[in-house]
Amino acid sequence: MSLPTKVYQRENNHNLFKLLKESLVDIVGSFFLAKQLATRDIKAKYRQSYFGILWAFITPLTTGLVWIFLNSSGTVAISDTGMPYPIFVFTGTILWSIIIEAINSPMATTRGARGIMSKINFPKEALLVSGILKLIFNSSIKILVLVGFLLFFGVSPQWSMLLFPIILLCGVFFGTVLGLFITPIGMLYNDVASIISLGLRLVMFAAPVVYAIPKEPGMFREVMRWNPFTPILTTARDTILGADFTMLPYFLIVIAVCIPLFMIGLVFYRVSIPIIVERLSA
Repeated sequence: MSLPTKVYQRENNHNLFKLLKESLVDIVGSFFLAKQLATRDIKAKYRQSYFGILWAFITPLTTGLVWIFLNSSGTVAISDTGMPYPIFVFTGTILWSIIIEAINSPMATTRGARGIMSKINFPKEALLVSGILKLIFNSSIKILVLVGFLLFFGVSPQWSMLLFPIILLCGVFFGTVLGLFITPIGMLYNDVASIISLGLRLVMFAAPVVYAIPKEPGMFREVMRWNPFTPILTTARDTILGADFTMLPYFLIVIAVCIPLFMIGLVFYRVSIPIIVERLSA
């Protein structure tokens, strides 16, 4: 029996729509592989840690406690937040940690699989899906802690809380879009990760994470208002507390802009990562 002959040759891969379609198909087709990778990484991470799963929420919890102490001691004066400050700061730090993890997830997952990519050919989009699955697992633990915290402070359930998972997923989507553009550069230069980490710490103080948007007019107030992180954090808080959606139009604009950027980022990731891995393995 004669076997079919396959001739491999260089193809034109500059069709953006074709690349996007292939990337989306690979995202769906590689879900099982992504799930296996995520399960392996989660087990390995918490098996080798003394505190195990507690690390998922220790960082935002300690950050919140520090700011509560600074505020109660009078060291830092916090403007009116419209709610008890402990609720404001804990919701802010937990939501912020989830968004930051979404930004760092593509680069961390891709960099961690660099050795595998140089030996095995598989859809690289599986790494993105794997990172999101790990993020959802870690986020679910943080949200359970947040729910317990809200119950402790007597926050009554609101119908708007049903919208919170949707807002949270939009926040994860926003962070993932940023991470897609950062990852190829971060793979080439290790300093990028440090610069991004430092930059995000500065951005945190220009977003309503630990203090509210100032009511007095000024440059800092405008910076916080137009910060794209602000509508995500504010809208998420509004769903939790049943408040008016004061920044919903800006929130919808940010997510709408992220949709075409996500498609461009997928193409950028699909084209650049194999080239970068080949260069690093040379």
